[in-house]
Amino acid sequence: MISPTQTLVLVLKPALAAVTALVCATGALAASPDASAEAQTRYRQEMAVCNSGQSNQDRSTCRTEAKNALAAARRGALSDAHDPYQQNALQRCSVHKGDDLRACEARMMVPNGMTGSSSDGGILRESVTVTPVK
Repeated sequence: MISPTQTLVLVLKPALAAVTALVCATGALAASPDASAEAQTRYRQEMAVCNSGQSNQDRSTCRTEAKNALAAARRGALSDAHDPYQQNALQRCSVHKGDDLRACEARMMVPNGMTGSSSDGGILRESVTVTPVK
């Protein structure tokens, strides 16, 4: 004889399997064909770096990471978006226009010429722009 608890489990297992399949199918559709091709290209490049030994990881770890990144990209789980700190830094540049905006964004994205720290009272970002004489 089947108890009420066993009946509930028998009923819920197929439902859980159906929901899981639906979620997986939705994730597979999340990546567009262009994104999938781009992910495949990135995967090939990463595997070439792994196989050449130019990675800072051992080959098996590098290959595993490349495979995992490809799988995540196919699910639509990867993003090239900047982290929140970079987004904040770039947002601060929005008060500038034209060349000043581009120069501000370049200073925020490239760590060269950066001195100081928050404990020192601030970070100074410096860039040099060479302007030809007219």
